[in-house]
Amino acid sequence: MVFCKLLLFDLDGTLLCSDKTISKRTRDVLKKCREKGIWIGVSTSRSRQNIQSFLGELQPDILITSGGALVEWNYKTIYQNSFSKEETRRMIETARKICGADCEITIDTIDSHYWNYKIDPKKQDQSWGDSIYTDFKNFEEESLKMCVEIFDQKQANQLQTQLKDCDCVRFSDGYWYKFTKKEVTKEKAIQSLCAVCEIQTKEIIAFGDDYADIGMLRLCGKGIAMGNAIDEVKAEADLVIGSNDEDGIAEYLEGFL
Repeated sequence: MVFCKLLLFDLDGTLLCSDKTISKRTRDVLKKCREKGIWIGVSTSRSRQNIQSFLGELQPDILITSGGALVEWNYKTIYQNSFSKEETRRMIETARKICGADCEITIDTIDSHYWNYKIDPKKQDQSWGDSIYTDFKNFEEESLKMCVEIFDQKQANQLQTQLKDCDCVRFSDGYWYKFTKKEVTKEKAIQSLCAVCEIQTKEIIAFGDDYADIGMLRLCGKGIAMGNAIDEVKAEADLVIGSNDEDGIAEYLEGFL
């Protein structure tokens, strides 16, 4: 049995059901975990702005957002790793040169989420936070993360080669690719967290479903894959539980408690 100080959850495909809600059963068991002194944490590739609708019901002690570029403990920033204005501008220009001037791009900053979307994201996902529409011309802000929608694998490979100083991960549920600083990943964010909060990785139980979660599941004391996770995640996990639509997390935690 792992001694658990922190439960750390990816959101999409993990803690969230397919309809982007957290089930009542899961909320109830997380409340019981908190009452036993276990911290609740979120580790997501979403920006800080795009998880606002979940913060009230979760009240997380730990927030890892933008794929690990921003880490908060009790809503105080303890780690941040950003691209400069110049780096951000070069990344956008490179993406548009390789993938086309009309390729969709998102940029996370500390305060906002920018997107040259063709369809308002809130029409597809009501849980999505506010995205500011921009055409990215003359964009002059520091950033935590860039995502690019790329349908051509050759273009994706070329962009990764050009942005060699970035960590790049594809999301398995579409054609979006995440670019953060080379040293920015969920697992490295956890290491920074542990150093500040004086906990050990072996005291963390982590849950995930996608490529960006693999390092996190390897690092923590127990790495748990959802039943709906991709095969690569399941292969690296210590345990595979029910899917995000089957209350897999709730069922596991009820047994753990």
